[in-house]
Amino acid sequence: MSDETTISARSAPTELIDLSPSAKLVAKTLEYEGESTQSALAESTLLPSRTVRYALDQLEEAEVVSSRISFVDARKRIYSLELEP
Repeated sequence: MSDETTISARSAPTELIDLSPSAKLVAKTLEYEGESTQSALAESTLLPSRTVRYALDQLEEAEVVSSRISFVDARKRIYSLELEP
């Protein structure tokens, strides 16, 4: 085990520690790319859409991600990260 892995694990926000790897990937993608839709996250992360949906549910339950309805297409939701930097 390298020191980098240990350091990044220690510096992870406490809200993310117990979440699945896919939820952590989705959170990191939102951190780098800003707010996004579920389909855009699936494309960016290369995860299946159902996995992204499950990850977003976990993140919303942990109050790490918030969502709002898209003004462009009311069928879609826009997700954004709520963690303090």
